[in-house]
Amino acid sequence: MVTDPFMAAFSRFSIEASARQWHALAERRVAAYLDMYRSGRWRHYYASQEEFAARMLDVIKVAKAFQQISGGPAPVLPDIQDVFREAA
Repeated sequence: MVTDPFMAAFSRFSIEASARQWHALAERRVAAYLDMYRSGRWRHYYASQEEFAARMLDVIKVAKAFQQISGGPAPVLPDIQDVFREAA
């Protein structure tokens, strides 16, 4: 347990800064998956659209979780059904 007020504030700041960085990375990952889907590149890496959709759901869930942890602004994350409907 940290008893020094300076160290406690520094520790809290470090955790919050780290969470914001992970949140930003998770949002970039969502953007990369959206780009992969829209360009059709996902076919090079996944055997089926269902497999890709399952992975993309995981990516979106992680981004939402880091958003909650970081306390940052709500991300503009797509609903997976909207993404696939948009492409059809």
